[in-house]
Amino acid sequence: MALTAAEKLKVWLFSILAYCIIRAIGSTLRWQEQGWEHHEAIKAAGKTFIVVFWHGRILPSICWWRNRGIVVMTSQHRDGEYIAAVIQRFGCGCARGSSTRGSRGALVEMLRWLRNGRDVAFTIDGPRGPRYVAKPGATWLASRSGCPILPFNISAERKWVLRSWDHFQIPKPFSRAVIIVGTPIYVKSGADEEELEKAQHELQRSLEDLLERADSYWSTKK
Repeated sequence: MALTAAEKLKVWLFSILAYCIIRAIGSTLRWQEQGWEHHEAIKAAGKTFIVVFWHGRILPSICWWRNRGIVVMTSQHRDGEYIAAVIQRFGCGCARGSSTRGSRGALVEMLRWLRNGRDVAFTIDGPRGPRYVAKPGATWLASRSGCPILPFNISAERKWVLRSWDHFQIPKPFSRAVIIVGTPIYVKSGADEEELEKAQHELQRSLEDLLERADSYWSTKK
């Protein structure tokens, strides 16, 4: 999608402002981890992985995963231009496409990145929902690449929740935040339709469990 000069300027200005705000918030967050050993085990084995998380947790996820060179699938819609510009300032790459537009080309691009040693990521219910329903791109990619899917969820103790379709969350400065990483999901190479469906159900259950665990985490600490 070609942008006009004025639109490019708006994207550029937005990315600078968003970068400054997110970086300022992120620098104050106090992190706690659960399940991070799954990430470390994959890295120790010399494998690349496919990160998946819910769309509404983009902002805290950027804070955690910044400057790791992860390639993120971003929408070809206009809002994707803004997201791509911001995450690139945090050291991420972008594969342009989504479940609704340009998905096949973006998946092929992400497969190439995986084979070249780069980790990739999906906002698995993006770009337009429905909220908390995992889409199938990650399982297809896992079956073609042999790389594990690494699901996670992040929850801040104190946050603003927007009235958007994804219940977008913005951690409040100086809040505590927890990242909970799930057990990696492997999909058989060249999996058939039934095997892909089974893997998709497993991924959905894992993400729902991580959502519940992360969002209830702080209530157990009071």
